[in-house]
Amino acid sequence: MQRTFDVMESDHGAPVKMWTRGVPVEDKAREQLNKTAQMPFIFKHLAVMPDVHVGIGSTVGSVIPTKDAIIPAAVGVDIGCGMMAVRTSLTANDLPDSLGAIRSAIEKAVPHGRTSGRGRRDKGSWENPPKSADDVWVGMKPKFDLITDKHPAIARSNNHKHLGTLGTGNHFIEICLDEVDQVWIMLHSGSRGVGNRIGSYFIELAKKDMRKWFINLPDENLAYFPEGTDHFHDYVEAVDWAQSFAAANRTVMMANVIAALRVELPMPFDAEAEAVNCHHNYVTRENHFGENIFVTRKGAVRAALGVMGIIPGSMGARSYIVRGLGNAESFCSCSHGAGRVMSRTAAKKAVSMEEHLAAVSHVECRTDEGVLDETPAAYKDIDAVMEAQKDLVEVVHILRQVVCVKG
Repeated sequence: MQRTFDVMESDHGAPVKMWTRGVPVEDKAREQLNKTAQMPFIFKHLAVMPDVHVGIGSTVGSVIPTKDAIIPAAVGVDIGCGMMAVRTSLTANDLPDSLGAIRSAIEKAVPHGRTSGRGRRDKGSWENPPKSADDVWVGMKPKFDLITDKHPAIARSNNHKHLGTLGTGNHFIEICLDEVDQVWIMLHSGSRGVGNRIGSYFIELAKKDMRKWFINLPDENLAYFPEGTDHFHDYVEAVDWAQSFAAANRTVMMANVIAALRVELPMPFDAEAEAVNCHHNYVTRENHFGENIFVTRKGAVRAALGVMGIIPGSMGARSYIVRGLGNAESFCSCSHGAGRVMSRTAAKKAVSMEEHLAAVSHVECRTDEGVLDETPAAYKDIDAVMEAQKDLVEVVHILRQVVCVKG
């Protein structure tokens, strides 16, 4: 069988297998991959997805398999960030000609964005969480209390009030149509303020441990917890909880979006025909090549044989519902999206508002300069990304968005 990946040799480290044929990879991303591959506990090789780009410590779009250690900054601060999609019984003909009211209804149903400045309530959080969030929080609070008893700084975070909220940046809620004009609801978010606090807190602890043990690193953001050390168990416990919070956050949001649509649309509809809820920033224990290891997917989705996943494009491009092919060389993984080719700052400088509006003219969405950093031109060509990983996933549905709510 013809090999579908290229191999980049690292400096005295593990090989780097790259599913990046036909898509650009910046030199700084290659430098980061080289540094990560030098860590002594990398298992077999790194697997690099076609959406790879520079991140903090390690590249986004990396699958980092490790033995007996975890790098908290590789997991990141949006722990459990991921996607959820639900196919409804609605079709395009059931939607009104003007979709502005649907976008407004979603924006009212789900807090989004953020209010900067002290002393003002964050518009991206609940002032009084609804019953849907309360009910989920009741089940999550006991484990959270156990974590914060040991690490009180984590308690000072947005947790309950962020459950069922969207956030900012590249997080979104979309109404999409598939190849037969069936209506889907798709959203992207993670563990919000509490996940950020957990991630940031343990990243700093790992750096302190490296200094305490006089361990030199190619990048301080590759600081790690060896299994069996003081903070390893606490981190695994906290990150597992944050990943559960992220999945629950998406579930609560989805329920509230569906409820808003039921009010807005005159006909009854089913919204449980087909659903996918998957992480793409997380760490988990898995068995690969006959050994039990930790797999950190930093901007990558599990694509084990038959497992469903979501690969979104930019806010103006199509997205894909996929089924994993179980490719062992990729540690059963695929990309988590298109991947950036411009930083947020660069996108705002390089793309005019006119160019952005032309790229999203088919979508009911915000049209202010605050979303220029998410313009489609800031991302890789999603079709090239999908071509580069055709041995990792098969396409089940192709979605095109008609409504997009951004944080």
